[in-house]
Amino acid sequence: MKKKLIILLAMALVFSGCQDFLSPADENNRGLDDIYGDAAFAEGLLLNGYVRLPSGSYSFNDVATDDAVTNDGNNQYLSMATGQWSAMNNPMEEWSSGFAAIQYLNRILKETDKVDWATTGEYTKEMFNDRTKGEAYGLRALFMYYLLQAHGGWTSDGRLLGVPILTEPLDAKSDFNLPRNTFEECVQQIYKDLDQAEKYLPLDFEDINSTSEIPDKYAGKTNVSDYNRVFGAYNRQRLTARIVKAIRARVSILAASPAFNQGTTVKWSDAADDAAKVLDLIGGVSGMASNGGSWYAKSNSGEIDGLSAGANPAEVLWRTNVSDENTLESDNYPPSLYGEGRVNPTQNLVNAFPMANGYPITDAASGYDPNNPYANRDPRLNKYVVVNGSSEGPGGSTVYTEVGKTDDGLDAISTSTRTGYYMRKLLREDVNLDPVNTNTQKHYVARIRYTEIFLDYAEAANEAWGPDGEGTHGYSARDVIAALRERAGISQPDDYLASISTKEDMRKLIHNERRLELCFEGFRFWDLRRWKESITDPAQGVRITNGNFQFSTVEKRQYSDYMYYGPIPYNEILKANNLEQNAGW
Repeated sequence: MKKKLIILLAMALVFSGCQDFLSPADENNRGLDDIYGDAAFAEGLLLNGYVRLPSGSYSFNDVATDDAVTNDGNNQYLSMATGQWSAMNNPMEEWSSGFAAIQYLNRILKETDKVDWATTGEYTKEMFNDRTKGEAYGLRALFMYYLLQAHGGWTSDGRLLGVPILTEPLDAKSDFNLPRNTFEECVQQIYKDLDQAEKYLPLDFEDINSTSEIPDKYAGKTNVSDYNRVFGAYNRQRLTARIVKAIRARVSILAASPAFNQGTTVKWSDAADDAAKVLDLIGGVSGMASNGGSWYAKSNSGEIDGLSAGANPAEVLWRTNVSDENTLESDNYPPSLYGEGRVNPTQNLVNAFPMANGYPITDAASGYDPNNPYANRDPRLNKYVVVNGSSEGPGGSTVYTEVGKTDDGLDAISTSTRTGYYMRKLLREDVNLDPVNTNTQKHYVARIRYTEIFLDYAEAANEAWGPDGEGTHGYSARDVIAALRERAGISQPDDYLASISTKEDMRKLIHNERRLELCFEGFRFWDLRRWKESITDPAQGVRITNGNFQFSTVEKRQYSDYMYYGPIPYNEILKANNLEQNAGW
């Protein structure tokens, strides 16, 4: 599978290259007519969508939030968070890459009916054509979602706008000076594309064993071998109807959120229903993966090693290829383990982890001891964050962040922590960076995890029906949060969860659970903005000296209220005077 995708990506590079939005595609040595008789060449148009997906690696934009800082002085998110975010300097920009991908996808959608996708196999050409359409529609919808998330916003005259909707490829004769469509029009276009994608794609790419398993659409027109050639397991990790349903859930939770719901028709109940359509495929809450909080870890090495054929573990809905590497560990291990210690969790995040009994550390019933702050905490704290005295790495070395003990201590050297903490989540602790015994281990990035969809459902269901409302799905927000907390190791019975009775208190808990479960995966930046919650809380850290804990601000967050919505790139505003900028930028 890995070899196959490398070949496909190599073909895609024939068509790749950065292009500004509203400019025609660069000319290639081969002409467009060449795609009709060369299926591999034609597929390069489609594969540009996959190549440009921003979810193929971890951005760690968490360091632009209250969850983390970085010790890398040249980090673009550090600059953004400390006052240098502008329409000309925007690390969160999706405009150029997103519209370049959409240009290629529009081109393949326009031309795919003319491509000779297969020369053998009854009805195989038509099946390849259907699959191509389904993938292209789904990818176009996904890129539109990324564009809305990054660039949708309110204008100074009170209109919620999205981005220009493009459903036809542009060329030298096209009108490039296009206005932005409304946010609602963009959302409805996404839904339309997702409907089309589901029409053409199977739920999953899996081999069938008999003609009775061939879908009605192709029954009597093909055989098992040819069907598997197009829609079989060989094509795993390409877009499927299951993934499309998850994309719809993401779109709906965004549109229903406080930052956008006054400009859309999407309701919380719609978002809950869309998330449930994904979860019902795995049996709802009963299908929650027991190892879903540590899918990446050394403890799951057997599962990870078995993924080379493209299969997904129970927690993961969509992922990247498995590859042997140690980059995450090299970037984020502390200095004593030969790492750069780049991502430093904040005291803010550490304080968000409750006690093992489920009570927040601010609650009198929690049993929190400020003189022994890491004792009896939610087990996720130690899974995701390295604190003073934690063991880490292949030999279980002790990491001391206390001042003056080792290079792992606060601000000891340039690669030391700035907050008193190091990131543990996502790291394979069987990676050894010792120059004498350096090794690599298998890693992959989860593009979409079921935990995310469970949290989407809990949030939307609570807003729509309250903590215990089920809609038509047989499980509530409380049921989901109870399962997540029990999986995390919160003591049972969960008396704190049982004490929550109002939508408002459940909302706070759901938001906090999302913060913990999805930390360092690139959600916090977007979540704070769509919730319209504070984006200016300063990043806090701890200084430990002779066992004494002193808390202080490490880095201020210099955002203005208009920054709940990202800018349209300044160079695009200059080129197209029909584009309106979001208010404040």
